[in-house]
Amino acid sequence: MKMGSLYGPLALSNKSLLVITCCLLLTACGGRDMSDLEAYVAEIKARPKTPIKPLPEIQMVETFVFDPEGLRDPFAPAKVAEPPRTAMIGSGIKPDLARPKEELESYALDSLRMVGTVKKDGELWALIGTTEGTIYRVRPGNYLGRNHGKIVRILDDRVEIVEIVPDAPGTWRERQAALALAE
Repeated sequence: MKMGSLYGPLALSNKSLLVITCCLLLTACGGRDMSDLEAYVAEIKARPKTPIKPLPEIQMVETFVFDPEGLRDPFAPAKVAEPPRTAMIGSGIKPDLARPKEELESYALDSLRMVGTVKKDGELWALIGTTEGTIYRVRPGNYLGRNHGKIVRILDDRVEIVEIVPDAPGTWRERQAALALAE
């Protein structure tokens, strides 16, 4: 038994139905009144023609002769000059740059808010909120802010911080800061 003979009459009726449907759809599109469209096209054609603006004048560009003599080869690795060594002036304060950064050190101090405190195992922890709405639990010794800020004390209404900020080239100084409890 052939596959075509089993489905032959059914396939023929589907094809016939498709042809009839296409014919009906095409005849439905042709009988509309298009007088408003023809009037609009006639109005557009009746408008006065505006002159085309002339092209701008071509300006002459000065020629430039590239002379690569004395310039660095762009395909050779760049030579990095060593930074000048300066004598340590001042108090000798400097941040520990080898220490791994904590999560709150990626935020500016003014974008962080103290939202509360929690006492756990007799130790007072501060709850610090970020601009994204994430809350972090911190204690004295944790770091926050972009200026190497270390938490030195947590009180019920504020977190006291000591930041290490650059003072002059090669020197650093400590600066006191605090995060107050947000209302």
